[in-house]
Amino acid sequence: MTFEKYKQVRDYTIQLCSHLETEDFVVQASAHVSPTKWHLAHTTWFFETFVLKKYLTEYKEFHPDFSYFFNSYYNAVGERTVRDQRGLMTRPSVEDVFDYRDYIDEQMQLLMGRSLNEEIEQTIVLGLNHEQQHQELLITDLKYNLWLNPLYPAVLNIREYSAQKSRGWQKINEGLYSIGFEGNGFCYDNEQGRHQVFLEEFSISTNLVTNGEYLEFIKEGGYQNPVFWLSDGWAWVTENQLSLPLYWKEIEGKYKCYTLDGLKELDLNAPITHVSFYEAAAYVEWAGYRLPNEAEWEVAAEKLNWGDRWEWTNSAYLPYPRYQKAAGAIGEYNGKFMINQMVLRGGSVATSAGHSRKTYRNFFHPQFRWQFTGIRPCQK
Repeated sequence: MTFEKYKQVRDYTIQLCSHLETEDFVVQASAHVSPTKWHLAHTTWFFETFVLKKYLTEYKEFHPDFSYFFNSYYNAVGERTVRDQRGLMTRPSVEDVFDYRDYIDEQMQLLMGRSLNEEIEQTIVLGLNHEQQHQELLITDLKYNLWLNPLYPAVLNIREYSAQKSRGWQKINEGLYSIGFEGNGFCYDNEQGRHQVFLEEFSISTNLVTNGEYLEFIKEGGYQNPVFWLSDGWAWVTENQLSLPLYWKEIEGKYKCYTLDGLKELDLNAPITHVSFYEAAAYVEWAGYRLPNEAEWEVAAEKLNWGDRWEWTNSAYLPYPRYQKAAGAIGEYNGKFMINQMVLRGGSVATSAGHSRKTYRNFFHPQFRWQFTGIRPCQK
């Protein structure tokens, strides 16, 4: 691991913020998203807490309160700011946070100029992958934080989808298959425990569900008919009075959607995005299909094009056989979240390239839809 590689990842986080106004850094529109300023600081806190304080003997803390301000969920590290109050922290300032990043980068350069053992190297690699995860969250959180602004600000010109071919089906034969990470590269602990699964024959769509296809579900009363919905999903729809995917707006009889490049006409050929697991499950029920489980998705992945959207599976997020949680605070990274969440596979237009691998196990609660999530139907 070179400092140049470290800096390349860190600099991309700053690049994502290049078109923001100071006020954009602070806003937090919901408890499940975070302000941009917080992402910049928390990723820095990770290196300070798990690398510099542990391995650089002469290290001097940047600020005694920053560990409290920018800890996310690591109970073993100590107390932290309440999650839904991150947007209330006007102090420390955005300038202070950039100074914090510069200071930590200087200290990391000092450390990385020395001979590092395998433990330190692995922790730095984990920290960089952690930052890449937060780069994706920064993008999706920023979109959620800004879409309530009636100006519909354009802040990032990213490709939100690629062209799809006409729908087809990929058949997967019945058999015994191995799933889980193998190889010498980096992976998260939740990908480990490679094991065999038996799958019956099935077919999976070569394409994702499009906006146009999902619009048919809407027009046929999909959001008003409880027959298509799981019980929890129907309760969620009715409680929140939902009738459209996130970021869609019906204006004078036409559908538009908010993108990071502003409000756009709805592209009917683009893959549907920002739908919850509940919406994905309701759509495939209406269409006469089903969602794949995560083993089916992984086995089929080599024969599919994927990466535009995180794809909901019908699998609960649970540990693989022989899963081993890391010791100490690092062990809180994945293991303690293996409850009440659903697995997503693939990657999205906001995902770092190295994280779009077939064994990567993303996970969210079934009602969340602020990520670039989509639907790939499956059938017997």
